[in-house]
Amino acid sequence: MDEEKKKMKRKIPDTITEQEVISLIKKAKNKMKAAIVLGFYQGMRISEVISLSKSNVDMQRGFIHIKQSKGERDRDVPLQPETKFYLRFLPIIITRQGLHKAIKKLGQEVLKKNIHFHTLRHSGASFYLNEKGIDLVHIQQFLGHSRISTTEIYLHTNPFQLKKAFSNARRTQIL
Repeated sequence: MDEEKKKMKRKIPDTITEQEVISLIKKAKNKMKAAIVLGFYQGMRISEVISLSKSNVDMQRGFIHIKQSKGERDRDVPLQPETKFYLRFLPIIITRQGLHKAIKKLGQEVLKKNIHFHTLRHSGASFYLNEKGIDLVHIQQFLGHSRISTTEIYLHTNPFQLKKAFSNARRTQIL
């Protein structure tokens, strides 16, 4: 199957809003709050979150160093202001399966939605791209994607974003 057909079949990932993330954070316990923040605001994968330690955070430079991520690549991601407070709860000592279950349970309790940890990463990427207007190439680097086509799945828009974009467009007086 060629690349174009794969793109057409690729499902748009489910996302939640920043306000929903804040609702999850308010209900969660400290270590879980840190995991949620790292997933959403730092765009980290579950494996990256559970292996993150304080030594990976460079507060002076303002980066989190993620070691041996997917594809066995290291990357530095800018430390987001929303994340700094929660870094005191590192390391998050939980298994991958334990974190999956905890997020799923919290999503059901708080949002009445079936979410997964990766939903946080998808939602954060969509938030930065669609709400904050961050360039797709920067999102690609932030997430550690080797190909831009992987990052393009975040280009989806919701109807309100589409309406806002067109209402802000410059209009020519025709009458």
